[in-house]
Amino acid sequence: MDGLHDDGDLGTVHAPQSLWADIHPDPPGPGQNPGTAAVVPGLPKVAGLSMRGVNAVEVVRADITAATAQDEGTGRLVDPRAVQRLALCTQAVDGGPDCPVRPPVLHDVTGDGREELITALDIDGRVSELRVYTVKDDGTIARILSRRGVLEGVEVAAEHLAVREPTSNPEKVSVSDYVWDPKAGIMNLSQLTLDECPGAKSGATPCSSASRG
Repeated sequence: MDGLHDDGDLGTVHAPQSLWADIHPDPPGPGQNPGTAAVVPGLPKVAGLSMRGVNAVEVVRADITAATAQDEGTGRLVDPRAVQRLALCTQAVDGGPDCPVRPPVLHDVTGDGREELITALDIDGRVSELRVYTVKDDGTIARILSRRGVLEGVEVAAEHLAVREPTSNPEKVSVSDYVWDPKAGIMNLSQLTLDECPGAKSGATPCSSASRG
């Protein structure tokens, strides 16, 4: 039957209620923003402006050491356990069998034709410190992305870096998409979405991290 229909009382629509509207966090102090680029101190300049041949463990060690000193134990810039974890690395090129620095991946994420170094320091069986480094025109190495998280997956395509992390919903993962911001000189978050975990429809354990405490 055509015409208007009365569907009854559909309930009252309420505007969002703002909680603690008068309380705001303090802005980060100088050097307390992990999203800023930073030249890694104590490293030799890169010959030929190429990351090939650069020791990833030494880059991470120099970066973590400097960030820890700047952080002063607050945990804002780097996990307080990071230095202790790096002590497991030997002088071998790959850091040795117990080194928690992941094998480096070289990929151009800035679009300048030069490859960046992508790696991570595993703090424990769950939390990691993701790092991306670039070579500047003067040969210095700069960190352009610093991200602590539970790395369910890290994917790189073209000039995008996607970080997949578990959520409170065992069937969903959050996907943070980072792209190069030439004005800021860092990789900035461009999009945050939710995606289904592999196996969510098959009845298997959807996310491997979902069962880890």
